[in-house]
Amino acid sequence: MRIPKKRKRLGYIPIGYKLMISYMIFIVILVSVNGYVSHSMYDSSMRKQTRTNIQGTVLQIRDNVAYRTDDLTRISSMLYDDYNLVQNLRAIETGRANDYRMRQIIIPKLESASRSIGFNQRLSVYVHNQTVNEVYPEQTYNIYHMKRIEDKPWYVDFPEELYGMTMMWMQAEEDAEEGRISLIRRLVDTSNPLELEELGMMRFSVALKELFESVDFEKLGEGSMLLVKNSAGNVMYSSGVPESMVEQPEAEDNRYITIEEKMQRQGWTIVARVPVTIIAQEAKKVTTFIIGICVLCFFLFTFAGVFISRYFSKRITKFVSVLNAFREGDLHKRIAYKGKDEFSQIATALNGMGEDVGALINKVYLTQLQKKEAELEMLQLQINPHFLYNTLSSINRLAKFGENEKLQKMVVQLGKFYRLTLNSGRTLIPISSEIEQSNAYLDIQKVKYGNRLEVLLDVDVAVWPYETIKIILQPFIENVLKHAWSGDRIHIRVAVRKEGEEIHYRIIDDGLGMPPWKIRDILNPPSETESETGYGIRNIDQRIKLQYGPEYGVSIFSRRGAGTTVLLRIPAKKRKVHTAGKEGLNAS
Repeated sequence: MRIPKKRKRLGYIPIGYKLMISYMIFIVILVSVNGYVSHSMYDSSMRKQTRTNIQGTVLQIRDNVAYRTDDLTRISSMLYDDYNLVQNLRAIETGRANDYRMRQIIIPKLESASRSIGFNQRLSVYVHNQTVNEVYPEQTYNIYHMKRIEDKPWYVDFPEELYGMTMMWMQAEEDAEEGRISLIRRLVDTSNPLELEELGMMRFSVALKELFESVDFEKLGEGSMLLVKNSAGNVMYSSGVPESMVEQPEAEDNRYITIEEKMQRQGWTIVARVPVTIIAQEAKKVTTFIIGICVLCFFLFTFAGVFISRYFSKRITKFVSVLNAFREGDLHKRIAYKGKDEFSQIATALNGMGEDVGALINKVYLTQLQKKEAELEMLQLQINPHFLYNTLSSINRLAKFGENEKLQKMVVQLGKFYRLTLNSGRTLIPISSEIEQSNAYLDIQKVKYGNRLEVLLDVDVAVWPYETIKIILQPFIENVLKHAWSGDRIHIRVAVRKEGEEIHYRIIDDGLGMPPWKIRDILNPPSETESETGYGIRNIDQRIKLQYGPEYGVSIFSRRGAGTTVLLRIPAKKRKVHTAGKEGLNAS
């Protein structure tokens, strides 16, 4: 062969290698420049974004703390503005009247208020009215007389009352030792707005860990610090701060970035100190990410280059294009190749294969089509004709007893039934003809059964433009009249609907019903010897599947003593114009 000899010559480089080398040089330059520019841009952007994210986290922490403090403020305002509670705390009551207000008004209100807060706290109410009973110790609320706190500094120094506004957050009495903080408000009589009378004090005491649960340094990153300062600048709560730094956390340190957010209503400040290394770590992640993307792009482009260099081989492209055409079903495409090497033999073989496969597919298609038509014709001829014998017997009986009117009606309906059944030998008929044929059959049976048979035809007018396989409703109605009687009366409902792109027939009765095993045996008989059970039903199911495909057919739903529902599903296919015209001629 000449080609191998040429490849052995010194300096010979195949076209595929030349393409690959030039492509690789281009890719290395492109990926390197793109990686450098992207890293420079993303590094600066990431540092800004990280600081913005940290500030957003601090804002969220502030909002979470504010939500909890506002919750306490809201509950305290409910008690503050509760006129009924205030009047009962003010009134001088003894005996049963005092017991009634304690049990029915004061205690329920305090208990409800303390439990309506979404976290643990203790409500202490101090009242001037000595007739109000003290209640302590309780889990969530306590009632004391004012004499217990008259000399306490937090009460003595409490500011003057401004209606609805005076309240303070402070660590009163044992709060500092127990790690708690209290919201303190007065209870006042507002009947005289010009002179607010103090009736007592409310103190909501909550653990600092509960109130500042969201103040968690881990949300900012390892090594971060979070502090909550009061209006005097003292640290109330800290997270992630070493003991040695609690007193002077604001000391200048270029290793940290400090972010502060104020809570105006409480006078607190949330201070976040984030190590600069966190931002550096994020920048390092960006660098790693950019390098990873560049490496990935390099490998992806390398593989793409290998594929492209091979793809440009002219001979392989011809074979691939023909094979793709064969795969898509175009068996007429051929390879025009000149030469006497192996590629010429492959081209001749592929061209011959295309011709052979095309001929074979046509042969198989015609065979399957003939088989399908034969099976449809056979199944059409196997429709159970027993009702004809029963109808003739009924006609004979009517003639014997001289019931000429019923006899005439039955004969007319029988003729109409068979005229619609024969239908010029066509398999597909309008749905209106199928409904008419089933109605003719029902009219025959109504003559036979009289008032014992009640039938409701529920047909949606939207189905009239569509066609169907003929004689798929009547056998199921006949099956109901044969096997479903549970007394001397039976009701049958025939419903036809267009649902989506399908036509649904439903035959519903209130008869005996069937157990699940019998339904399975009808649709899927366990053996050939038992296949006679439900033969007519399987016949219709097979006809539908042969005509429209395996996704359509018959489904049966039944319950013993409640009745049976049969569902027939076929695709919604509109009638052709000439079919509708012929049907109109037949009907006339």
